[in-house]
Amino acid sequence: MMGTKERAFAPIVAVSLEVLVPTDHFYRQLQRTLDLSFVREFVQESLSEEKTSRGASEQEENPAPMPLPTSLSPQAHEELSQQNEAHHDWIEQLGAQDREQTSRGYQRMADLQVSTTDLDATLMQTKNGTDLGYHTHYVVDGSKSRIILNVLVTPAEVMDNQPMLDLLWRTRFRWKLWPRQVTGDRKYGTEDNLVAIEDQGIRAYIPLPDLDHCTEFLSADQFRYEAERDVYMCPAGKELRFDRPHSTERSRRYRARAQDCNHCPLKAQCTTSKQGRSLCRSVDEACLDRVRAYQSTEAYKRALRKRQVWVEPLFAEAKDWHGMRRFRLRRLWRVNSESLMIAAGQNLKRLLKKRGWGRRPSPAEAVFRLFLTLCGWLTDPSLKYRSLSLVFGSDDLMSTKTYISSSLMSFTKDFFNRLVFYLDFSPFSRSLYVIDIYNRSSKD
Repeated sequence: MMGTKERAFAPIVAVSLEVLVPTDHFYRQLQRTLDLSFVREFVQESLSEEKTSRGASEQEENPAPMPLPTSLSPQAHEELSQQNEAHHDWIEQLGAQDREQTSRGYQRMADLQVSTTDLDATLMQTKNGTDLGYHTHYVVDGSKSRIILNVLVTPAEVMDNQPMLDLLWRTRFRWKLWPRQVTGDRKYGTEDNLVAIEDQGIRAYIPLPDLDHCTEFLSADQFRYEAERDVYMCPAGKELRFDRPHSTERSRRYRARAQDCNHCPLKAQCTTSKQGRSLCRSVDEACLDRVRAYQSTEAYKRALRKRQVWVEPLFAEAKDWHGMRRFRLRRLWRVNSESLMIAAGQNLKRLLKKRGWGRRPSPAEAVFRLFLTLCGWLTDPSLKYRSLSLVFGSDDLMSTKTYISSSLMSFTKDFFNRLVFYLDFSPFSRSLYVIDIYNRSSKD
């Protein structure tokens, strides 16, 4: 009953990737265009088998940076150091909220409602109600290439205007740029941002929030300021004089006499106060007036049109092709890495287009696979038992997580910066655009 079953095996065919991959494939063009040798140099120390084990404390020790020569006096240098220590660096903190800034009687919603899957995601308003997510900021150059120069992701509770200056100054310093103008939407138009930008000799093409027409009373622009006498003239011809007791270091208050306002026929349209109408004038009002004067110029209108139809579509591209509607990763440092990877993919397509590649740039799925392939050694769950045991000589979980996060962020930033470095800065139009978008956090 037992027989022999004949089996026929197909002959083994020699397969070569060089034959299977077309000559015009995305990765072949990428290999010819971009030098990725720095990736091996970056991970060589961690993957080396000859590296002796040492403690995590020795791994984290770095030589002190050499101080740069300055013309500041020791006292001025010390004051500047204290100011920098007190300043919340949004770039160094990866967009984390400044928890040291508190006020009496106010408590953040993020302190009361916390996500159980992503502790860094906070509540944000959407068209369908509220959701948990983040806020992504891009700094884009004003040329036709639309190169993304800087990326930062913050929790949704962080206001849009807070990290703007750090993004601009880091971009200027990193790429040695001297822009003539900076363009953003109304959410970035705070007094501190506008004054800081104008003090650097850069035109702030940013709309100011209209706070004067929020009520039914006469707005501040209907009052005329006379700088020689330092008084305001109301529409009825009465004076509003400087009120020192109610002024602060950053604002000056002007108030009309009570008897003038109480007998004025325009009082019903002006104020309900029995003490007289008052106005508040910023100490930097001259700078704000200069910014308001930009709004009637053709350059200002052209910059806003360009932002709407040329720069903001970068986020539409990221949503449709790069999966930016919802982050795939969790925690703040991971979503920052993911956003840098997405921005690097968008810049990579512009680099390939500039180098003369005739085909349409590949969607972000290819770039995403490339990124995971390059840093897969960092995403391996068993990493702390294999590769990092060579580095630390310990199974300290917190040290392992810290090393993974710092290494992945360093690699992602290095990859993003080196890719931008390959792009030519000569066609830059010396204008920067700041755009932002809300992103939902990873699914539960």
